[in-house]
Amino acid sequence: MSTVSSQPPISGTTAIVGVLGDPVHHSLSPVMQNAALQAMGLDWVFLALPAPAGELATVVRALEALDCRGLNVTIPHKHSVAALCRELSPLAQRLGAVNVLVPLDGGGWHGTNTDVEGFCAPLRRDGRQWQGQRAVVLGCGGSARAVVAGLVELGCGRITLAGRRPEALAAFQADVQGWAPQLQTLAWGNGVAGALAEADLLVNTTPVGMASASDPSAAEGCPLTPAELAALPPSAWVYDIIYTPRPTQLLRQAASRGCQGLDGLEMLVEQGAAALRLWSGQATVPVEVMRQALLERLP
Repeated sequence: MSTVSSQPPISGTTAIVGVLGDPVHHSLSPVMQNAALQAMGLDWVFLALPAPAGELATVVRALEALDCRGLNVTIPHKHSVAALCRELSPLAQRLGAVNVLVPLDGGGWHGTNTDVEGFCAPLRRDGRQWQGQRAVVLGCGGSARAVVAGLVELGCGRITLAGRRPEALAAFQADVQGWAPQLQTLAWGNGVAGALAEADLLVNTTPVGMASASDPSAAEGCPLTPAELAALPPSAWVYDIIYTPRPTQLLRQAASRGCQGLDGLEMLVEQGAAALRLWSGQATVPVEVMRQALLERLP
């Protein structure tokens, strides 16, 4: 049964919020955000807005002129959009990544990052404590930066980042060493099983195992080999930030070892809810409505 009635008609007073990316047609943010906006009674509409890299500045300025009430920013613009902000939150400055734009009085945008809050939210539930725990992160792309920041915030004592490109690993460590001294990097295939054997938490930030309309077999992929998975303790938690399919192949195989699993749905919901609080100025937003709208859409 649907959680919301049909979307009310767009009027001459309807304001725009949206998500910028390239590509962005696949985004599920409009599904959850429009359900929330309707539940809140806001005369806003949330749109997926394609923004090619060469046109990003033009699109951002145009949306400011149109009195856009707020924006999410996704791949590949999280780093480049920071230069278009009038001000940045301390977290966005530290990460060098912005995923939320909030309009400022007097013009311009405040850039911040809610990915960290979204990542941490499900790990904080039920009073779970991560202080001093050992985490392994797979991948060193844009999402990994927010994940590492979240692990630092949770108090993890040791964070091992595994990647396949030595130059990317070195650049990552140089960028975060000032605020993540507990981070160590590891070339994938060189001792990853040893790191996994000591892990309390494994986080996958790679796209391996994500469902793809153009490649149906992609959903069967797993970022770890059977031997690497066999090293993972049954007591470890496994967090795959992919949310389609549910569960991913990694989570299926981890569950067969007895591991507790989390997928990326809650991260998507919680980062979106945090953004909506900033845009609307309301401390309470309908998180359950957002979650249910996504569950109804996902296979």
